[in-house]
Amino acid sequence: MNYLAHIYLSEENEGITIGNFIADGIKGKKYLKFPEEIQKGIILHRAIDSFTDQHPIVKKSTKRLHKNYGHYSGVIVDILYDHFLAKNWKRYSDTPLEEYIDTFYILLRSNIEILPMRIQKMMPYMISDNWLLSYASLKGISKILYQMNYYRTKQKSKMNFAILELEKYYDEFESEFTSFFEELRTFSQHKIKSL
Repeated sequence: MNYLAHIYLSEENEGITIGNFIADGIKGKKYLKFPEEIQKGIILHRAIDSFTDQHPIVKKSTKRLHKNYGHYSGVIVDILYDHFLAKNWKRYSDTPLEEYIDTFYILLRSNIEILPMRIQKMMPYMISDNWLLSYASLKGISKILYQMNYYRTKQKSKMNFAILELEKYYDEFESEFTSFFEELRTFSQHKIKSL
């Protein structure tokens, strides 16, 4: 799952949300240097990633992309699934998406000193371009895929072209996301209670 899903699955606990958001940049046992709630968020993030990567529905989505994008298929599916979460947000939250995202950006700004340097450098771009809200539209997803291809993979992944598969198999991807996300929500709720 990508940023929006990880934030959402943190159950509006501020420490867990921060940890879940920064977790990709925290390797091994380095998470132990953070406050306890942030540690929980990092552990939750890792559990979500493991659950997602092993899930047969996600594998079905990924397989559809594998021929053209190889090992980048999983990254693409993470982004596409965030699109369906943003698009269908009212199904999952009573808080309007714009308001929810603004609250998250305020949380980031008020905790900037604890964020890893990579996140601190990325944050102004994320907020000014409103990445999280852009997930809701095909135009926004197309831009995210382009930026990922250009800046993160130095144009090796060609994932900017995955918008074509999204358009062609839109209903299939959406159906897979909807089924999978119900299971992931239940898994995440149980995991938080166990931390």
